[in-house]
Amino acid sequence: MAISLIPQPIQRLIEAFEQLPGVGPKTAQRLVFYLLRTDRKKTEILANAAGRLFDTLRFCKVCNNFSEHEVCGICSNPQRDTGVLCVVSEAFDVVAIEKMGQFRGVYHVLQGVLSPLEGIGPEVLTISQLVERVREQEQLREIIFATNPTLEGEATAMYIARLLKSSTVKMTRIARGLPTGGDLEYADTLTLLNAMDGRKEFGVEV
Repeated sequence: MAISLIPQPIQRLIEAFEQLPGVGPKTAQRLVFYLLRTDRKKTEILANAAGRLFDTLRFCKVCNNFSEHEVCGICSNPQRDTGVLCVVSEAFDVVAIEKMGQFRGVYHVLQGVLSPLEGIGPEVLTISQLVERVREQEQLREIIFATNPTLEGEATAMYIARLLKSSTVKMTRIARGLPTGGDLEYADTLTLLNAMDGRKEFGVEV
């Protein structure tokens, strides 16, 4: 019977870290052994924070961003321009755009992008909620599609634009500054600012 060189508690945590995006076996192992060397109280703080992550978090009933309240801080802020709606794939895209410090509109988080190969269809995302929101929000002037410039991101934006083609609201797509296949999450502030400033008319010809 072979004897494992790594105790089971350590191995389990390594395998847990490997589930995180961008974390391979070696990185996971380094993270775990770092925690073993650090102060136990710091490790316990990390474990408690991770364990209680979903205790008070919920989805904002307006935009579907993460929030501790029924309506998130952005949607409930009277200083935001509700006439400009920025559509993003994930909650971390909101964080990336907010870091610019320039956008004063509001958001809608799709919670993913269309990906038939992974079984992600329109019903999995918050697309129907977005369409209803656009139809009910009379003061809406512009919809900015800020999904990633990937095949899935482009397809998702185009699909939604088709659903909204009868709307009179101006639709634009972030453009200049973001390379094809790039992610908003990893773009620097200046690149995102250029992409937002350089947005173009977007939609489907009737």
